[in-house]
Amino acid sequence: MLQIGSNAPDFELKDQNGISVNLSQFKGRKVLLSFHPLAWTSVCANQMKSIEENYDEFEKLGTIPLGLSVDPVPSKKAWAESLGLKKLRILSDFWPHGEVAKLYEIFREKEGFSERANVIVDENGRIVFFKVYPIRELPDIVEIIDFIKKYRSTQE
Repeated sequence: MLQIGSNAPDFELKDQNGISVNLSQFKGRKVLLSFHPLAWTSVCANQMKSIEENYDEFEKLGTIPLGLSVDPVPSKKAWAESLGLKKLRILSDFWPHGEVAKLYEIFREKEGFSERANVIVDENGRIVFFKVYPIRELPDIVEIIDFIKKYRSTQE
């Protein structure tokens, strides 16, 4: 079971533009992995838009935010464009289906998609925040930003 302090499983996925992303490429920076069940749903849209709207704040905090869901790359691209995402990279965990969600132990086998969850990985690749939300609940972006600020202050 993944816990706070566990090493975050590395992965390689393509973003909405078909560009490969490895978690390990961000070593030395914090990473927010924001899992959402499915593109084209209202709560998921609001979850990704809230990250996009706060992207500059994440950058100031030395954190790379990434969105992840089981949707295929072409769907992610169309969705990102429809949402007006300019900075946020949203990754396709489509094939093998839900593999990264399974690595993070949040894949819902019955439904075929991930839980709604936020995972923060520190500069050394360790999980420092892991929260699963009710599937219909929009995660509080302020909670995430405040956690990163507090965590950062304890590391200085």
